[in-house]
Amino acid sequence: MARRRESDRWRIKPRTKLDLSRIDTRSTAGAPGDKQQTKDASAVLRARLAQLQARLYAEGEQSLLLVLQAMDAGGKDGTVRSVFAGVNPQGVRVVSFKAPSQEELAHDFLWRIHAQAPHHGEIAVFNRSHYEDVLVVRVHSLVPEEIWRPRYQRIRAFEDLLTVANTKIVKVMLHISKEEQRERLQERVDDPVKRWKFNAGDLEERRYWDDYQAAFTEAIARTTTHACPWYVVPGDRNWYRDWAVLTILVDTLERMDPRFPAAAEGVVGTIVE
Repeated sequence: MARRRESDRWRIKPRTKLDLSRIDTRSTAGAPGDKQQTKDASAVLRARLAQLQARLYAEGEQSLLLVLQAMDAGGKDGTVRSVFAGVNPQGVRVVSFKAPSQEELAHDFLWRIHAQAPHHGEIAVFNRSHYEDVLVVRVHSLVPEEIWRPRYQRIRAFEDLLTVANTKIVKVMLHISKEEQRERLQERVDDPVKRWKFNAGDLEERRYWDDYQAAFTEAIARTTTHACPWYVVPGDRNWYRDWAVLTILVDTLERMDPRFPAAAEGVVGTIVE
């Protein structure tokens, strides 16, 4: 039997009866200590992530896709900045999916997603993703239910396809409370440095909080698999969130076990005189 890893704390198992309202968004369960101690532990994990990323890049046979989803002001950008601060940017690519263009709308909903899948040796981060097509599309009835509901199965098939091609997929929902979102949106209004982030549309979206919670719940429950799991990470405390995501990524890469390739035959000893 495989040993339990720290990241299993947040992993959603297949056929789990998920209730997001029962997950404490301010939880610090499993943290290695208080805020400063956890930040110190995160620094160690960043160093380990950098080592594993270097091996993944050099090996060039596997890839890792991190899918980040959250409510508005959920911390996706901050997570990317913090988690990948010490990683060689040459081997990491961040893709932010906005509203689809006319060209993208003329294709199937996964067309633009597949084009951004990571190549071997690369870590790709989807800041929002194909799951918007069963989240915002559902909440705002952008297409009929008979269109969006079959997408769960198509997403699973798509992710299976990437998995067969040696891409490990990790899906993380950064789970914040409605009150925490209110405080973060207010901070964007009050702080001149953060004011550029404020979008009046976020207030309109906030009215659909319960609908989004229902959409997230079903999307996660229907698409978490043994090969492509979802993790629900309490996101109200940034320092805990960052440590949790780092733990998940390091655990995942250690399971993947990328190796530096052997030196080419004859490349030994002194070669420069």
